[in-house]
Amino acid sequence: MGAASIDRNERADTSDVLASRLRYSGLDVVSADLFDSIRITLVIPALPFALAATVLYFSAGLWQAMALARRVALRPHPIQFLGGLGAVSHAVVVYFSINATHGVNLGLSESASLACWMMAALLIIISLFKPIIAAAAVLLPIAGLSVMAVVSLPGNMIESGFTPGILVHIATSILAYALLSIAAVLSILLAFQQHALKKHHLRGIVQVLPPLVRMERLLFEAIGWGMFFLSLAIVSGFLFVDNLFAQHLIHKTVLSLMAWVLFGVLLWGHHQKGWRGQRAVRWTLAGSALLLMAYLGSKLAMTLIY
Repeated sequence: MGAASIDRNERADTSDVLASRLRYSGLDVVSADLFDSIRITLVIPALPFALAATVLYFSAGLWQAMALARRVALRPHPIQFLGGLGAVSHAVVVYFSINATHGVNLGLSESASLACWMMAALLIIISLFKPIIAAAAVLLPIAGLSVMAVVSLPGNMIESGFTPGILVHIATSILAYALLSIAAVLSILLAFQQHALKKHHLRGIVQVLPPLVRMERLLFEAIGWGMFFLSLAIVSGFLFVDNLFAQHLIHKTVLSLMAWVLFGVLLWGHHQKGWRGQRAVRWTLAGSALLLMAYLGSKLAMTLIY
């Protein structure tokens, strides 16, 4: 009895500290005592959809990976169909996992799941118009892992009091992360393609991917749109989030600005100096790593520290 009382008090103290931190950003945080009821009422109904999304994502990703290895014929439409169904099921999981009676649950696993759902949905939609479905071999299994994480390790960071400006900041941040994650995988595929061509290996992945020049164009298109939304996210953050340089937000702000500068220099170098090839791959991966640390690192820090 005494141990349970101490545990409740510790959780209440942790919630109070977290609430005081997050009020700097204009959000109110609901007590962590609601966590147990949230897990029961929100996660359990999502389990069938989570299972479906996981199976569909991994099936589509495996099919695409085998196509890249020339083990099966490349057929984009079945992959898009499976991935699309997975994204629809994932959307239901996202709804159940982040929707709370007293606000929105934006814990670490919930935020990762939301970003990966956007990433998967954008990949499937864009692939209907541009040949980027090869990225499904990496991105869809990652989305499947995020579904598994959100149902097995639900968070308890309930936030409320979102203003329209903060909603714009959140939406543009997720869009930027999703697009630049797609760009990161495209850069990896581009690196494999360049390596194969240098070794005069004209079979395998070279036969599956679009021509090298087209792949580079797709990469920089994804970076350009990602930079557009990242710029909106940074501007909206400065306009609508109170004290972006508060202790719990400073690393997110600094890392996002570093990623913005890096991607900006890469785009400038590409258009003005003709940067391409391995330099473009390295800069893209470095910028994406910074953005990953900015987006999920802040959630991880708040989960572990506060």
